[in-house]
Amino acid sequence: MSKPNEYEKLQTKRTELEAQSLSLKEEQKNLEDRVMILEEKIAIEELESNNKVAREAITQLETKLNGLEAKLHGASPMLKTPEVAKEPEPETANVQEEALEAAGPAPEEFEEDVVTVTAIEEESLVENQEGLGENLKAQQEKKKRKFF
Repeated sequence: MSKPNEYEKLQTKRTELEAQSLSLKEEQKNLEDRVMILEEKIAIEELESNNKVAREAITQLETKLNGLEAKLHGASPMLKTPEVAKEPEPETANVQEEALEAAGPAPEEFEEDVVTVTAIEEESLVENQEGLGENLKAQQEKKKRKFF
């Protein structure tokens, strides 16, 4: 082979390798971008999951709080301020007494509605949140390492 032909072949090969290198760099950048996007999506899903668990816990606590407040107000009527009743006029008093006598004995008091609240175990909730937090921290550490 002559030297000019060999030189041309080498230049052609170099051009092909440079084009291939550029193509590989673009593919690598695209893959890195996709990895970052997926990591963000995963982090968002974990945060949404944590928020959902927290909302459920808050809802349960609010339900328990409402039940306890209702129980407190229902069980201790002495805590409420009694309303001062007006004395009825003599004519209406007689009508009311007659209506009561005609109705018969007074009906029994109604039972209060019973609300059952199941408390979640705080330890399991905390452990679950800590586990999710550790996964998030590990992913954040991976992100830091990739760029350094």
